[in-house]
Amino acid sequence: MTTTDDGSRYHLKAGSTASGPYTLDIDPERAGWDRSSLRVLELAPGGVHTFGTGESEWIVLPLTGGCTVHSSGEIFELLGRESVFSGVSDFAYVPRDARVQIASGAGGLFALAGAKCERRLPARYGPAPEVPVELRGSGNCSRQVNNFAAADTFACDRLIAVEVLTPGGNWSSYPPHKHDEHRPGAESVLEEIYYFEVEHDGLGYHRVSPSRDGGTDVLAEVRGGDAVLIPDGWHGPSIASPGRTLYYLNVMAGPGEQREWLITDHPGHSWIRDTWPTQPVDPRLPFYGTEARP
Repeated sequence: MTTTDDGSRYHLKAGSTASGPYTLDIDPERAGWDRSSLRVLELAPGGVHTFGTGESEWIVLPLTGGCTVHSSGEIFELLGRESVFSGVSDFAYVPRDARVQIASGAGGLFALAGAKCERRLPARYGPAPEVPVELRGSGNCSRQVNNFAAADTFACDRLIAVEVLTPGGNWSSYPPHKHDEHRPGAESVLEEIYYFEVEHDGLGYHRVSPSRDGGTDVLAEVRGGDAVLIPDGWHGPSIASPGRTLYYLNVMAGPGEQREWLITDHPGHSWIRDTWPTQPVDPRLPFYGTEARP
């Protein structure tokens, strides 16, 4: 479901960008922007995949299963997780201008979140216990955010990435917000990809509305493996259907001198924040903490 023809351009249904071992393959050229990328790699048991990072930095994030990552003379054993609904995962950061090998004895699904960048930082391991787990909002706007590569939690040159889990029936990415203008100290320009998984093969809805004449305008019914591109516009809400937890991976990057996530709320909806202090956080949260393991 879409409001305009933007849907076919910006709502990428599961499998529509598949390429080789990637069930999803979005690069700046495909998205029509400058920096942000996302690939989802599927490996069969015993599978091995090698790729060059090119001009981008990447984070290898297990969605299901574990793997071994070889890059820049380093070897990282990622324990991973049973699923995105079962626990926080460890991850590996690999730099630009490198060769990377990913191998998985048991097989699995692995997100490769990338951003074109200028600096070549060292390859590093991100332990699951060090991932900050944040409960954001309250009432039926409650959600859980796993800030594994937020701007203030893990060093990258350009890349920002987090995971969000929304309990069934709740709204997240709400109030609608945007980051498509450079306003120092108030808003940063960031290209963003939303990648969705839905518990028990359920569905959710995601809205992007124009922040300018001719801007992005999408209402998408999303299912597992779908992605939504957000080059501009007010994005949110992301709506979880009753009884089905909604997961999304946010991948962002922009041109600003500072790597920062600065947003502007939609003025017609920002009032909702004033109600949060008077409501309890959804008792279903947290789904898990950093101690959760497969």
